[in-house]
Amino acid sequence: MMVTPLYAGLLAIWYLVLCVRIIQYRGKAKINLGDGGDAHMFRLQRAQANFGEYVPLLLLMMGFLELSHWSVYVLHALGVGLLLARLLHGYALSFTEKWMFGRFWGTALTFLLLLVEAVFCVYQGIRVIWLVRP
Repeated sequence: MMVTPLYAGLLAIWYLVLCVRIIQYRGKAKINLGDGGDAHMFRLQRAQANFGEYVPLLLLMMGFLELSHWSVYVLHALGVGLLLARLLHGYALSFTEKWMFGRFWGTALTFLLLLVEAVFCVYQGIRVIWLVRP
């Protein structure tokens, strides 16, 4: 069963939404490059960039776990958690001015998932090394 592609696809759609918001605002505010010193453009760009800083590694680790035949329930929990974290964080930065709940909990959940997936991947790597020993 392939779980990771489902969440990669859903997250890609959300990433596209974040990208389109930048393009739309860039045209409206007539900002050709960078943020033009505009605080709103800076927030839009940070929402998109923050997504790009965390999601690829988290999806990669999730894919490794899936290839290692981890439980479909664990994989869905990781995927739902990642989607929720990125929706909360992205919405807080890109669609609001001061929604600290989304920013805080989106970040906290992302960091928790980063730690959990890292531990699972290290465990999986050690387990494989242990099983392959001569």
